[in-house]
Amino acid sequence: MTIGNFDGVHLGHQAILRQVKQKSLALGVPSMLICFEPQPKEYFDAFNAPARLTRFREKVALLAQHGIDLVLCLKFDEKTRSMSAAAFIDLLAQDLQVRAVFAGDDARFGNDRSGDFKQLLVAGKKHGFEVTNLYTLTVAEARVSSTRIRACLAEGDFAMAEQLLGRPYTITGKVVYGRQLGRTLDAPTANIQLHRYRAPIDGVYAVEIECLNGLLQGVANVGVRPTLNEATVKPILEVHIFDFGRSIYGKTVRVIFRAKLRDEKKFVDLSALKQAISTDMDVARSYFAAQQS
Repeated sequence: MTIGNFDGVHLGHQAILRQVKQKSLALGVPSMLICFEPQPKEYFDAFNAPARLTRFREKVALLAQHGIDLVLCLKFDEKTRSMSAAAFIDLLAQDLQVRAVFAGDDARFGNDRSGDFKQLLVAGKKHGFEVTNLYTLTVAEARVSSTRIRACLAEGDFAMAEQLLGRPYTITGKVVYGRQLGRTLDAPTANIQLHRYRAPIDGVYAVEIECLNGLLQGVANVGVRPTLNEATVKPILEVHIFDFGRSIYGKTVRVIFRAKLRDEKKFVDLSALKQAISTDMDVARSYFAAQQS
């Protein structure tokens, strides 16, 4: 087993998961990841916690793709926060009966992060489980991390984000009913609630959309819709699919972000917003046309 947020399940995470899976096969036992919901930083300060790269369902699906058999998701609350390092080791050794643990030498666990890698090594010798030190993976001479990927996304560098993730950056979610204002702006949208105070991206993007067993093109906005003067705190993903008239309410779609077109901004009125949306669609169509030529 290993433990961590594994947000994004990027190349660094994937290297860890390969080691975990190889050891599980060698020992003939399941492979496991232990994580927390909400993530600890979200528990202490939900508004300022780092934006998630992947929603929980996406993360679990990616973990399964990379060989993890079991995900133990512990509810992070006051009881979990106050668990001692010794109690956490008891969880591993007695409740889970782990055979091998993979952790970085900077690992911390237990109340006030009191447990460390050396304590894991001592516990491993006592309880009979192996402890393996994980080393950092680098790409382009820099550490692969969720923080680095968030920086790439904020800069609109989707090529580097894709290189670090090992796949294009996507958001998957269920299409929900909105105010249907997009219809009056000649740009009906599929709305996806992100259920977070922060998103790793904001603005307008050229996107591809996987839905109804097809790959379509469109333009997306991630943000709080400032022109509408709504009391929107949590960002929303809105996607306009080109040349598409079918209803997909309740359907799960996968939005693949290809290029940033502009930042989100507040327009003076709906007429100005409508003109901007029309321009965004033209720019996105031109982007995709250039990619195909």
